[in-house]
Amino acid sequence: MLSATTGAAAADGEPQRQGGATATLDGLKTYGQATVVEGGVERRVPAGLFEMAVDDGGTLRTYCVDMQSPTQKDAEYQETPWSGTSLGANADAGKIRWIVRNSYPQVNDLAALAEKSGSGSLTEQTAAAGTQVAIWRYSDQADVKAVDPHAEKLADYLEKTARKLPEPKASLTLDPPAVSGRPGERLGPVTVHTDVASVDVAPAGDAAANGVRVVDKAGKPVATARDGGQLYFDVPSGGSAGSAALQVQASTKVPAGRAFASGTRSQTQILAGASVSTVSAEATANWADAGAIPAVNARENCAAGGVDITASNPGDEAFTFELMDETYTIGAGETETVTVPLQEDQAYDFTVTGPHGIQKRFTGVLDCLTVSGSGAGDIEPASEPSPASAGGTALSGADEDLAETGGSNATPLIGGIAVALLLVGGAVVFLLRRKQEEETDTGTSAADRSGDGQLDEGGSGTDG
Repeated sequence: MLSATTGAAAADGEPQRQGGATATLDGLKTYGQATVVEGGVERRVPAGLFEMAVDDGGTLRTYCVDMQSPTQKDAEYQETPWSGTSLGANADAGKIRWIVRNSYPQVNDLAALAEKSGSGSLTEQTAAAGTQVAIWRYSDQADVKAVDPHAEKLADYLEKTARKLPEPKASLTLDPPAVSGRPGERLGPVTVHTDVASVDVAPAGDAAANGVRVVDKAGKPVATARDGGQLYFDVPSGGSAGSAALQVQASTKVPAGRAFASGTRSQTQILAGASVSTVSAEATANWADAGAIPAVNARENCAAGGVDITASNPGDEAFTFELMDETYTIGAGETETVTVPLQEDQAYDFTVTGPHGIQKRFTGVLDCLTVSGSGAGDIEPASEPSPASAGGTALSGADEDLAETGGSNATPLIGGIAVALLLVGGAVVFLLRRKQEEETDTGTSAADRSGDGQLDEGGSGTDG
């Protein structure tokens, strides 16, 4: 049986992980000031680069692509496909990636960036502010200008010159993240998708102690894998129903242009620079001798305005579950995906309970739109830019009590109240822009590999 609830209870669960990098928001670190005009009212906001601390090591630097949402202190973020964020429905998402690839900190030669853009002298703070302003013009369709004239010239140049680039490849994911079958069989395959040359593979938890091995299609034990590699769970025969997990892990620089979303109501971010960081992904397997043997996974789908629940059943009996007042039956040997429709900004909490003690929980907040004039209130500017070291290395922190981009100290509370009112108030009508196909740029692959840290309209730069 699959039970579904939505609301504040989601805060008690863990967001659905899709693999890649996970990080904790540290704060706005390198920034200047900008002015935003909404409804004829002008307000000043800080604009620039955030930093995140990657779980198990590493640092990410990101720009906001969701300026009307608050930032939540110490929010946990997960590398996320564009399709699970507002970028998936934004026809200009590829231009935002171009801006990220062709400005600070990807281009760390500020003199060259200033000359190319005709902006005049740039500091790290004005370069970050100008870049953020240009991004907001495409991510939020905002009427926004940088306060510093040099930053404003950079923003104008980036906006006018940007062209579409495709979404960068995920640092590391596993597909599907859940499989099932019978003991004595190899369960899978689970396919590795990564931009890393090689990833480490190992059983997770007590899988090895229970005799479960991770193997390839031929049954040979696997300790490493490459992009496109297929992994299987080799489950001993004669055992009772059970489950196991495997984990893949690597150290890499996550590609610039990857989206990062939070399981709470906190601004969606786009990656602008990364140190070598730890990335990981996990897959699970369920097995039983007879009956239904479901494997269930979930993924946010902004184009459909909800969460896709995919259930497969390689067992010999049907698996029936109820979801949002609907009953679904997955026949023996079948797989089906159903979309749970959700309102924008709605928290969700789905628990899947199946035979043999199978239980899986998916929680999060659907954050697919950027809505101008959302009534977030006046945004208090930071008092001054934080000092930064040269060369794009670690930056010293600003006062964490000061407001950050898109929200004041009160915004976490305001955001929580807004979500609660949304859920209590009933259905909310909202528009999802139709997802448009991204324009393919045949020269992007070579540009992505160049990584020379210099300005290049084809998208070259450094991911550091």
